[in-house]
Amino acid sequence: MGLFEILTLYIAFRIKHFMCDFILQTDWMALTKGLPGKEGYKALFSHTLIHASGTLLVVLVLAPAFWWLAVVDFVIHSLIDRLKGVVTIHENLTVKDTMFWWLFGLDQEAHNFTHLGYIIIIVAGMA
Repeated sequence: MGLFEILTLYIAFRIKHFMCDFILQTDWMALTKGLPGKEGYKALFSHTLIHASGTLLVVLVLAPAFWWLAVVDFVIHSLIDRLKGVVTIHENLTVKDTMFWWLFGLDQEAHNFTHLGYIIIIVAGMA
């Protein structure tokens, strides 16, 4: 796999993440996914299913043998977002709190590194 293909994967995952985390995530998902109980998990899994679908789309187009990364993405994205949501709610954080933005940034970077891991897996698997 050459540099062009690696950059294509990177850009595809970045677009996927932006679309799924900002454009396709509803207020209900964003505000509810950290709540305890059925409603919190329903919002969380609705959101992370969108992410898994986006990952599936990326890999089916660019590296179909790695379709299973969509399942991995569902699990990892769920864990990252649940942790952030639980801490945000437990600490009663709002956009006015510095710690809210630290958690937001940490969440985004965790997703970025997850996508980097997917790219490494794909590149190593196609070598």
